[in-house]
Amino acid sequence: MILKLGFIFILFFSCNAINSQKCPAVNYHLDTIITEKNKPLLPFSYRQLIIPTAGIFYGIAGLKIPSLRLLNKEIREEVNEHIDDKFSVDDFMQYAPSVSAIGLELIGIKGKNSIKERSLVLLTSYILMITVVTSLKNTTNVERPDKTGHKSFPSGHTANAFVGAELLWQEYREQSIWYGIAGYAIACGTGAFRVINNRHWLTDVSMGAGIGILSTKLAYWMYPSLNKVLFHCKPGSNTLRLEPLINTNQYGLCLHMGF
Repeated sequence: MILKLGFIFILFFSCNAINSQKCPAVNYHLDTIITEKNKPLLPFSYRQLIIPTAGIFYGIAGLKIPSLRLLNKEIREEVNEHIDDKFSVDDFMQYAPSVSAIGLELIGIKGKNSIKERSLVLLTSYILMITVVTSLKNTTNVERPDKTGHKSFPSGHTANAFVGAELLWQEYREQSIWYGIAGYAIACGTGAFRVINNRHWLTDVSMGAGIGILSTKLAYWMYPSLNKVLFHCKPGSNTLRLEPLINTNQYGLCLHMGF
């Protein structure tokens, strides 16, 4: 998880330096973005909460309702009876939607927002998702189906995959809905393999999916405030900013202080 956040953090700051030759140019680029992007990247709507809330509700209900716990066990028995081979593909599938949401821009397929904007959204999404998933794993202590530990609830792999799937949907659905559909298909496949591999219960996967989708939506809604706090420096304000510095033979960081 730490390596994953570190990678996104580096990518986020690197994207701000693209086409910049010195620090003032970077400042101008960022200030232009901030001026044009004071509005939310994703308008808030209660309808957008329906699907993630349903997944979260089902996951929580599975902890308390006996019939749902019984369904979990029945699914595990069916999987163990009919599927002998285990597949590790879910360890890689979980990253595919997030990588695609960034990588498509790098090969010339433009998304709705800039790489800088979606990188900040992705970083925020991961922070929210990892915080919630880790907290629940440590407090619920649900035993895994294969009995290898007590941190089954919720599924982190699934939450990770759905963070990227929602980001891919938001960024590329105007280009083609098939980008988003592909992202969600991979995310669903990741959740399915977690059950097939006997690593998670169905309710773990449902909870992870809900957390992943909701984390990305929250990150979009939070973006204007985060962008202002991290990068906007008004004259006369007490502000501290760290920005990349790229010259012909030098790479570094610029520290800006406003008083």
